[in-house]
Amino acid sequence: MDNVTRTETDLATLLRAATFAARVHAGHRRKGAASEPYVNHVLEVAEILAAHAAPLPAILAGLLHDTVEDSDQDPEPTTLAHLEAAFGPEVAGIVAEVSDDKSLPKEVRKGLQVRNAAKTSDAAKQLKLADKIANLRSIAASPPKGWDHARRLEYVGWAGRVAAGLKGVNPALDALFEAAYREALHRLAAEG
Repeated sequence: MDNVTRTETDLATLLRAATFAARVHAGHRRKGAASEPYVNHVLEVAEILAAHAAPLPAILAGLLHDTVEDSDQDPEPTTLAHLEAAFGPEVAGIVAEVSDDKSLPKEVRKGLQVRNAAKTSDAAKQLKLADKIANLRSIAASPPKGWDHARRLEYVGWAGRVAAGLKGVNPALDALFEAAYREALHRLAAEG
């Protein structure tokens, strides 16, 4: 496959994944005060990955990373099998690595993210780091309704603990995380 054909195929696949994510998240909103459409989050995660030279499967998984978790109440929930059929086993595998088991209590899931971060594939590490970057930006700019200062500070600290196990694969993403982390702490300190 020549470069033009490969680039066109990659672009078509990216747009197909974006469309898939938009359909799954059509009725979902972010928790922040701005209550923006949820699809904005997955687009931001994918853009962060693309801008920092992550591999295509990680970018695709960035678009799709919340489709399984967030469609569990839908009439036809998205499954890893759906993702594998539509986007291949590598992309579905990355999504599986970054997805939480929602049958577990929230605090257990958070602990597992910290504990398992360093054990994930390089693509999953990059995706998880981009997700944390986007979430830190949101916490700083448009925190979820009802999240007081202490809860936001706890989230930022937890994100830092997860990120510690994700770093070392993509130095540009590592630096972007550090900048987002410092900015979130700076904003919280200014409020506190």
